[in-house]
Amino acid sequence: MNDDTASPAAPHALVYPFEAPPALCGTLEVAAGVHWIRMPLPYELDHINVWAIAEDDGWAVVDTGARIDPAAGVWNDWLQRGGERRRVTRVFVTHMHPDHVGMAGWLTRTNDCRLWMTRGEYFNCRVTMADTGQEAPDDAIRFYRQAGWSQNAIDLYRARFGRFGQHVHALPASFRRLRDNEEIRIGAHVWRVITGSGHSPEHACFHCPDLKLLISGDQVLPRISSNVSVYPIEPDADPMADWLASIEKFKAQVPDDVLVLPAHNDCFRGLHARLERLERGQQRSLERLRRSLTTPKRAVDVFPTLFARPIAETQISQMGLATGESLACLNYLLHRGEVTRELRDDGAMWYALAAR
Repeated sequence: MNDDTASPAAPHALVYPFEAPPALCGTLEVAAGVHWIRMPLPYELDHINVWAIAEDDGWAVVDTGARIDPAAGVWNDWLQRGGERRRVTRVFVTHMHPDHVGMAGWLTRTNDCRLWMTRGEYFNCRVTMADTGQEAPDDAIRFYRQAGWSQNAIDLYRARFGRFGQHVHALPASFRRLRDNEEIRIGAHVWRVITGSGHSPEHACFHCPDLKLLISGDQVLPRISSNVSVYPIEPDADPMADWLASIEKFKAQVPDDVLVLPAHNDCFRGLHARLERLERGQQRSLERLRRSLTTPKRAVDVFPTLFARPIAETQISQMGLATGESLACLNYLLHRGEVTRELRDDGAMWYALAAR
């Protein structure tokens, strides 16, 4: 869901201190020893921001880009810059999605360094990569049929299943676990790990009080809201509750004076205003959903209520994201007793407001 807060006329508008992001293969120093690198992506969202932090014996990097040739080209150019090969000391990954972890295995192997991730992200990534090249399981097909998918959408899903690993280098067989509230010296400063959930299982952000920086990954983005989804592997999950709790956690634990270094869009100031806007936007979506469920609906039927643009079933990636987020909203209401669900003879799950 797009949610632009860049207008200077808007109350509590975010502040973007840099005129432009770095060009591909270029870098921009955002604070002493912290460099912004922008990587290309082969998706509708066509870039990711990664971060390099100077250490005594090289550079620690946070997030890596997807496993694609242009990203490898950017890394090779950066590593060779200045006529002497730079050394990557450690690879920190915020979470398991391919645009963040895709080049991590390559970077750790070519630089003989450790991968640092939370346990939840590392093992979920390994499990998802195990699906690469496999056929879609019956449980997943049942999951999407119950959401209301047509046979054509199911066939497209079958054809595309197991592609997660195409954009992820094999992870190293061991890793250094990141823990919530752990303090780690990276370069000249101490950074505190703050984990969030909802968008991914155990997303790590990095707060440096000395530099007043927050590397937020996908947990807080300035112009778009992160996808919060239910997946076939855990159909009764309640990630929306985790997402809303994480918003409150970051408001409580991170001061508002930080410069936020997000994975997408531009660096910004105004963390608390952004968190509050994300929360308000989600609550408005939930209220629209409540009103729409005065008549029973399947997950695919609530797309117009939740999303500002049409969702075409031929765009199976968008279809999957929209279904996952619709189910996250429906499960949130279901877990709180606000809606009921019924599996009908058509094979679909139908949701309706609970009787008062």
